Amino acid sequence: MSDEHKALQALLSRYSVGPKHLSEPGPSSADLSLMVEAALRAPDHAELLPFCFKVVRGAARAQMAELFAAAGRAAGKDAAGAALDAERALRAPVTVAVLARIDLGHPLVPAHEQWACVGGALSNFLNAAHLLGYGGKMLSGAKVRDAAIMAAFCGPGETLLGWIALGTPLRRATGPSRKGGVALALSEWPQPAKPT
Repeated sequence: MSDEHKALQALLSRYSVGPKHLSEPGPSSADLSLMVEAALRAPDHAELLPFCFKVVRGAARAQMAELFAAAGRAAGKDAAGAALDAERALRAPVTVAVLARIDLGHPLVPAHEQWACVGGALSNFLNAAHLLGYGGKMLSGAKVRDAAIMAAFCGPGETLLGWIALGTPLRRATGPSRKGGVALALSEWPQPAKPT
């Protein structure tokens, strides 16, 4: 089997791994840099950089946990619900906030192309994490729209998409994609005429 085929087989084994199935160690600074290098290879137009990543680790995890708890309280959760939100922020050894920087007035690159680049960057980041031996999962939900959380993570012109939970997987999923297979995602254009 060629090295290329081995690499493709490794990519075909990637599944999202949630925070409760992640343990230490999380990725090192060097590994995170490699993940971002992979993200920078996402298809783009005009060499824009419509995304950025912010790493949450160490003592910053407790700060994020308090933000999550406060957001839970603001959303009407009781003390137990807010505490659960805080605990969720602490589960992953490393969390990476994903932010988009979409230039709505760009003269050459429409917003939908910039969003496509953001999605490609996110996929490349997660694939690189997988190939380095880590598990990861993108998480979002109502918290990305909480004003205090957005203010804490976003700079001017940035949109918070969510967080990638990263760590060493406690288990690995196996088998084919659960999304229904190639036949549902790939077709010929134009569609062949149906016999009458």
